[in-house]
Amino acid sequence: QVQLVESGGGLVQPGGSLRLSCEASGSIFNAVGPAWFRQGVGKQRELVARTTAAGRRDYADSVKGRFTISGDRAKNTVYLQMNDLKPEDTAVYYCFAWNQRDYWGQGTQVTVSS
Repeated sequence: QVQLVESGGGLVQPGGSLRLSCEASGSIFNAVGPAWFRQGVGKQRELVARTTAAGRRDYADSVKGRFTISGDRAKNTVYLQMNDLKPEDTAVYYCFAWNQRDYWGQGTQVTVSS
């Protein structure tokens, strides 16, 4: 059983930055992830960024050049640095990991508004 605890969400103005953190109670860096997803109101959950134990990083086209995923394997923690935030980035952001099964965090709200 792996628990994921996210933090770092909040309200920010357009053009601002936030850094999300996801701390896991067990190992989460492998060939599958971890990853960050988001879900806006009335929208489907979508993949935002993913990193793997081999160092691969994938991003949704909508966040390329603005978001950076990184991890600290020793701390079982994954981060999402979000820069130049836009109103369309407003969503609940979820941490995802796979360790013999899927695990999801509780979500953290990110609101981009002036």
